[in-house]
Amino acid sequence: MEALEQARNAIASRTGKADFALVLGSGLGDYANSLEDARAIPYAEIPHMPLSGVLGHAGNLVTGGRAGKRVVAMQGRAHLYEGNSPSEVVFGVRLMGLLGAETLIVTNAAGGIAQDLEAGDLMAIRDQLNLTGTSCLVGPNDQRQGPRFLDMSAAFDPELIEIASGLATGLGFELRRGVYAGLLGPAYETPAEVRMLRTLGADAVGMSTVLEVLAARHMGLRVLGISCISNLAAGISEVPLSHEEVTETAGRARPRFEALLSSVLESI
Repeated sequence: MEALEQARNAIASRTGKADFALVLGSGLGDYANSLEDARAIPYAEIPHMPLSGVLGHAGNLVTGGRAGKRVVAMQGRAHLYEGNSPSEVVFGVRLMGLLGAETLIVTNAAGGIAQDLEAGDLMAIRDQLNLTGTSCLVGPNDQRQGPRFLDMSAAFDPELIEIASGLATGLGFELRRGVYAGLLGPAYETPAEVRMLRTLGADAVGMSTVLEVLAARHMGLRVLGISCISNLAAGISEVPLSHEEVTETAGRARPRFEALLSSVLESI
């Protein structure tokens, strides 16, 4: 908590109070630049903030406006597979909560497992499987952040999902719904692991998000999760998986993603 307060105090005069928090995943970070009066703070200038070293993650905290609301957005995230601890992975989300955000919209690029998903689809996350083998809540609990035992029966806000789905229809496309499985990475899943995930009920799989959602709910934030289905998972895809494919597909889906995100921010 002390590290978080140091980070907040260092940037509060540059950010002001936030209403909404965004985490923008692989290939989706450019949306932050479209915010009104957008101002970027490099992660390196924020005390204790872990850096993001993955292609497609710019590594900035961007503040700006949308429809009269104050927005703070992470252009890229820290991952467990980069060697970060769980508390480092969620540091940015907790910081945005301390800046006043009451709603988190978390995004990612994910591999499609469900048979009705195609590359380029957008999927609202209705639930998650934390298969990273760890949690940001392990260890002593700080009551200033949230309760010792956290209810996760509604990790993703049903009302926000309905709002986003209706807006997507108005924009001319269907917002899919599904369960997101978060794994450690950085290797992509084997075909056998994908079959396992499908048996467990996963519709999409990635290497992020699940710990961020835990941290956000721990702090009492409402959460909307949106996955860009960037590729079909191993054993389903006919081509080898690559990060280049992930960022390329996210780029093609970006116009719909950005239109939906703006509509959600304007409507809530």
